[in-house]
Amino acid sequence: MKRIKRRYLALQIEMETAPTEREFIDAIWAAVGKLYGEVGASTTGLALISFDGERKLAVVRVWLASLPIVRASLASMVSVAGKGAAIHVLCVSGTLKALRNSEKCL
Repeated sequence: MKRIKRRYLALQIEMETAPTEREFIDAIWAAVGKLYGEVGASTTGLALISFDGERKLAVVRVWLASLPIVRASLASMVSVAGKGAAIHVLCVSGTLKALRNSEKCL
């Protein structure tokens, strides 16, 4: 059986007030579902690893094969919880350790 490779994305949330964890992950799932439908969303392996509301940073995990799907969906997001927002991918890494040790990521 082949091992599923994962990638971790460090995200910067640009909006006036920080959303809650639930609002943020729901907005990502909605964006993926809107662009690629239920089947496309189910192939992403999307999971929220960490969320910092004060610094407006988040880390999500996706499967390597679905990385372009998730990045396109993040780029298409214009609102989170009904408020205008933009999501920027700061860094992509294969491990959490490398992501957290990188100076430009977090």
